Amino acid sequence: MTSCLVQTKNSTTAAQEKCITHLLLYHFCVNLPVIVLSYPVFRYMGMRSSLPLPSWKVISTQIIFYFILEDSVSYWGHRILHTKWLYKHVHSVHHEYATPMVTSEYAHPAEIFFLGFATIIGPAVTGPHLITLWLWMVLRVIETIEAHCGFHFPWSLSNFLPVYGGADFHDYHHRLLYTKSGNIYLHVLRKERERVSNVLSYIISNSHRNRKYKAL
Repeated sequence: MTSCLVQTKNSTTAAQEKCITHLLLYHFCVNLPVIVLSYPVFRYMGMRSSLPLPSWKVISTQIIFYFILEDSVSYWGHRILHTKWLYKHVHSVHHEYATPMVTSEYAHPAEIFFLGFATIIGPAVTGPHLITLWLWMVLRVIETIEAHCGFHFPWSLSNFLPVYGGADFHDYHHRLLYTKSGNIYLHVLRKERERVSNVLSYIISNSHRNRKYKAL
């Protein structure tokens, strides 16, 4: 198992306790209200829970659409969160840990609301069956945990899908950006601004930067 670790550095017990305490607080005070308030929106947009169940073609089409939409919203939102002011006052909370471990949902409340919006916007505009919504939520949680788990396994999706960063890339993203300021952050921020928004260039840039991160 240790051979699959992306980083050998471990967070302290105190840091892990702080993270878990904040996660419990966020789940009850931020995530739960969002879930409760989003249900009427889903119902209004046509979500149903009765038979018959949707076909696998409908489910798979909607799930693919949700992934594309969520990824697009999260990508551009993440770029905005890495601008100087928002990084210092909001996104830096998520980057308090150089080793992600269980920090996938450890973030500023404002960022949690944004990430929740990115996740539910697809189902909110399509009104899916409840089964489709549950499947989408399960897949999103698995994706988020995989990216922050700190392990790169032989069966990790990034080994088979080149455009997917996974834990391997995300760990190095946290490794370089775990302070509120400093030369490393400012350097990466400048590089982010220099990148073009073309998807192919973004993928190539990420792959190139990932190789450079590993050399550090």
